[in-house]
Amino acid sequence: MCDYIVRYNELTAEEFVFLWKSVWGNPPSLEQTRLAMENTLFRVSIFKENEIVAMARVIGDQGLCYYEYQGQGLGRRLIDELLTYINEHGVPGTQIAVELCAMPDKIHFYEKFGFAANEAQRLRLMYQVEDKES
Repeated sequence: MCDYIVRYNELTAEEFVFLWKSVWGNPPSLEQTRLAMENTLFRVSIFKENEIVAMARVIGDQGLCYYEYQGQGLGRRLIDELLTYINEHGVPGTQIAVELCAMPDKIHFYEKFGFAANEAQRLRLMYQVEDKES
């Protein structure tokens, strides 16, 4: 990983949107994303030269969102960074639930770290916020 640069709490809304587009297509607005970045507990980004290639966030309740260049060890590095953050900021001697949202074909990757599926199902509604000028 000597060609990669790891940065903490510097992920910008623009970088997040860039990665979102590369994985899922149509991204959230910059305004939404800026608000999300302001309210993220911890961000870790990996760059190759000046281009962002991976990121992970610890959000409000220690959940995480994560993107990666596959097969280059970046996913492992991001998980290690997030767990280090949680270890350094958690209450000593306690257990903290770390929840992960993963696509079905990526579950085997996370199982290597000890993540296990439970009976909970993630549900999503894309709710349209009404225009305040109406």
